[in-house]
Amino acid sequence: MRCPFCRHPESRVIDSRASDDSQAIRRRRECPQCSRRFTTIETASLQVVKRSGAIEPFSREKIIAGVGKACQGRPVGEDDLALLAQQVEESIRSTGVSQIHAHDIGLTILDPLRRLDTIAYLRFASVYSNFETLEDFEEAIAVLRRDAPPTA
Repeated sequence: MRCPFCRHPESRVIDSRASDDSQAIRRRRECPQCSRRFTTIETASLQVVKRSGAIEPFSREKIIAGVGKACQGRPVGEDDLALLAQQVEESIRSTGVSQIHAHDIGLTILDPLRRLDTIAYLRFASVYSNFETLEDFEEAIAVLRRDAPPTA
């Protein structure tokens, strides 16, 4: 790692710690040339392949915005959306891939969204599962009813 002060090409790691969400590593470094200390933050990059073929960095904010549209008018708060986005990112990162297609992210969102709010799930699933007829909706509703916990 190049020193940001004197541009010396080497540095020594003094301390390493995981960030609060364990998605990054904070390293405290010291330059052997000028003896100044600095901090670096290392993260594993995750790239999203868009439908057009363009590649961009993964963004939790885009998940929150997309799912937020499906949750409009539903009793789902910002904290719920942030937690869902975190779960989706952790699920994707656990696969070990460095690139994922945007459509696959949408499919990964479905299960946690289903647990969060079934109406928002249906709205979101109608796009990502390509519902084309009323029968597609009826079939999805039948599955939700079948899997729903019994009410007293």
